[in-house]
Amino acid sequence: MATFLYRVGRLAFRRRWYVALVWAAVLAAVGLGALKAPGATDEGFSMPGIESQKAFDLMEQRFPGVTADGATARVVFVAPKGEKVTAADHRKAVEDTVSDLADGSQVASAVNPFQAKAVSKDGTTAYATVTYKVGANDLTESSRTQLDKALDEARDTGLTVDAGGTAMDDGGGAGGMAEVIGVAIAAVVLLVTFGSLAAAGLPLLTALIGVGISMATILALSDGLGLSTTTGTLAMMLGLAVGIDYALFVVSRYREERAKGRAPGEATALAVGTAGSAVVFAGLTVVIALAGLAVVGIPMLTKMGLAAAGAVVVAVLIALTLVPAFLGFWPNAVLRRKDRKEGRIEEEAKDNGGTRWARFVLRRPLPVLILGVVGLGALALPMTSLQLGMPGDEAKSTSTTERRAYDALADGFGPGFNGPLTVVVDAKGDDDAKAAAATVAKDIGATKGVVSVSPARFNEAGDTAVFSVVPSTAPTDEKTKDLVTTIRDERPGIESRTGASYEVTGTTALNIDISEKVQSALVPYLVVVVGLAIVLLLVVFRSLLVPLKAALGFLLSVLASLGAVVVVFQEGHGASLLGVETTGPIMSLMPIFLVGIVFGLAMDYEVFLVSRMREAYVHGETAAQAVTSGFRHSARVVVAAALIMIAVFAGFIGESDSMIKMIGFGLAAAVLLDAFVVRMALVPAVLALLGDKAWWLPQWLDRTLPRVDVEGEALTRAADTPEPAPAGQEAVRV
Repeated sequence: MATFLYRVGRLAFRRRWYVALVWAAVLAAVGLGALKAPGATDEGFSMPGIESQKAFDLMEQRFPGVTADGATARVVFVAPKGEKVTAADHRKAVEDTVSDLADGSQVASAVNPFQAKAVSKDGTTAYATVTYKVGANDLTESSRTQLDKALDEARDTGLTVDAGGTAMDDGGGAGGMAEVIGVAIAAVVLLVTFGSLAAAGLPLLTALIGVGISMATILALSDGLGLSTTTGTLAMMLGLAVGIDYALFVVSRYREERAKGRAPGEATALAVGTAGSAVVFAGLTVVIALAGLAVVGIPMLTKMGLAAAGAVVVAVLIALTLVPAFLGFWPNAVLRRKDRKEGRIEEEAKDNGGTRWARFVLRRPLPVLILGVVGLGALALPMTSLQLGMPGDEAKSTSTTERRAYDALADGFGPGFNGPLTVVVDAKGDDDAKAAAATVAKDIGATKGVVSVSPARFNEAGDTAVFSVVPSTAPTDEKTKDLVTTIRDERPGIESRTGASYEVTGTTALNIDISEKVQSALVPYLVVVVGLAIVLLLVVFRSLLVPLKAALGFLLSVLASLGAVVVVFQEGHGASLLGVETTGPIMSLMPIFLVGIVFGLAMDYEVFLVSRMREAYVHGETAAQAVTSGFRHSARVVVAAALIMIAVFAGFIGESDSMIKMIGFGLAAAVLLDAFVVRMALVPAVLALLGDKAWWLPQWLDRTLPRVDVEGEALTRAADTPEPAPAGQEAVRV
């Protein structure tokens, strides 16, 4: 592996113009494809195998022509204090607003609250439901403007008017300023780490090129593969993150080789052969983690994982080819200004912050290990009370119209009104479908925890009915989850009496089903991802204990970060500091996101840090000396990479959306704990306690595993004869 990548790096350095032109052509080609591709549509959300999805599919089949996933807006009207919305002037204002809302090219229907009996018992609150012909992502700007204008005009009449529903989602999310802040902080960290504008700018430039290629490819393939704009969110975030990381390690190793007196071409080839090997295997672990998202069984999540894995592959290829090509164009520019000015490079000091920290841990390995494990364990304890769900409008800021509409409906109609259950009755083959549906509705209405049941609506064939069930508790309340379970448990008895079957769906039931499916998929996902990564690390480090230690350390950091998320977002401790106004269940996909993304990044740090230790050990140093050498060469760069990741993820905490806040906080906390507690403290402590045993591998397994030479042992002899600098490029000498 090292020898092959050495040749790749040398070829890219020598043929830099060809390499640059090839990447420019790729960028232009995919960019042109993205421009010509039709706009990405709303791919919807589906999760095969759960009852809510089966009911949803049945509705689409039995009610043809009705777009079940069309966007909706629920407009809430509240009369001034002491007045009623049924008063003549207020009623006219409401009816005029509904009429305006119905007059839209994408509007399927707008229901008058006075005709639909959608007025609260005290007469202070009413709501109108607007249904669109298309999904939320496909709403045009004119449709959104029409909705906003109608709301503003209604407010001018003295009514309090707010709206919730999927139509209010403008497709925004993580992006924009968050990425700008992350890149800006990354630039500062790189500048401090390298002391050179060119060295700081090169990883940023190549990372942005990689993200550009990845995102353009996703856009170009969006129509054919059914990808949406949301699919690229994870690809953009991780592509930027690992793109900076991988280029950072190659440039850092290049500067190290130049300090040893290597000519630019030889230093580049050695950097790609050694650091590039670590990049390849680190990238493979990330790809495994992301591709493993397919285990969960959510098509959208699978597409997101594969798209992000593609972005990581692009980042690896750019680090191995475009970065050395750029080093060929500007071989001395990435050196420190002082080194360029004086015409000599100062070799890295034998004693730096990394070696001092390593010696500190090596002298006290057991206390450091115990303190680290106990600390992470204490942080992980709240994880035992983890409640999964899908926070909705109730988790948004009170400054948003969606949250105000949610609160107004809860006050006027009860907390369960914001999360009604939808029951689909399949009476096909029943002699009296209407009687069967009425019996089902009556029995469900008598269930404890049910406030009301709406009249059944039948399809044209008259064999399928749909009605809504309003719980007495809020959508995210555990009692609502128990109610859904109870209604489903009553099904066998009702079916035996009526001959009709039914299924429970709706947003609330769907979120409950998703949470249960994600929980059941988490363990298989961990087994697949961690198992494959352990095998990969076995090949890289040729050790049994190092991969196991890496996996256990990762599990500690993930559990601790999940515990931190529970403390803030579920229990509310310190929530106000992050702008979180309402606490509740943790987003269902949060554990999967944390495991998938953080596992890949954690293995990045593990490979980069421990591969230098392995390299030193293979070249004759003792186990303790190898730990110190690894920290001397890699600690500063690993810290810089971790700080960049934390900055990128922490930037999302400032977003208004509570779920994005949660993802940003969870990922930032996980990287912080994994990089600075697990990799920088627990790893050297464990290696110090294990000594030479850390690098032990049974002989039979040693013979079985392929040899990939990540340490660059095969390059040592060739590197002893430095290559002369190419014509016109004077080497900076030591």
